[in-house]
Amino acid sequence: MSIKIKVYSDYVCPFCFLAEQPLKEAIKGKDVEVEWMPYELRPSPNETLKPEGHYLQSTWKQSVYPMAEQMGIDIVLPRVSPQPYSHLAFEGYQYAKEKGKGNQYNDRMLRAFFQEEQDIGNIDVLTKLAGELGLDEEDYRDALTTRKYKEAHKKALKHAYEEANVTAVPTFVIGDTTIAGIRSKETLEQIINDELNRQKSVILTEGMACDIDGC
Repeated sequence: MSIKIKVYSDYVCPFCFLAEQPLKEAIKGKDVEVEWMPYELRPSPNETLKPEGHYLQSTWKQSVYPMAEQMGIDIVLPRVSPQPYSHLAFEGYQYAKEKGKGNQYNDRMLRAFFQEEQDIGNIDVLTKLAGELGLDEEDYRDALTTRKYKEAHKKALKHAYEEANVTAVPTFVIGDTTIAGIRSKETLEQIINDELNRQKSVILTEGMACDIDGC
């Protein structure tokens, strides 16, 4: 039986980008299905952060860059200032997901922002990136311009905030186990294996049966 993994993330969260690699390594050869779930850390009208500000400079120097170097992942603090809102990119995610390219789209958005410093709040930039994935650029642009997927995105956020009770990203929901924060390949593997074994146990014991005491 397949294990469902939901990963709640925001395109402006560097730890969400760094979390991709250990997850990909952990699921190799396993019967799992991964779905990336939208989560906005600073939705409009909240102010977004500025890369020149002390908070981001300090966080990246103390945490992001050392972790990325240890993992062997290229990452840079994007100079896009202020940081873009991610709602349009996420509305585009709903479009890509509908076309069967949700996970590829998610990866492309993260790489575009954290490796190429592209402004993923700009419709022209988003449209170009969508085209790189083989999505219809005209159709995609129209979906963002008309806000076709606005309600779908709002529903996804409501689920994350109110139903899944996510308060930080990345957050992984692996079967019945929820963990927040970037985790190692080994930790993710252990949780996946535990969930797979738990499912097997449930399957083996869920049927009706008689025992020595009767039926």
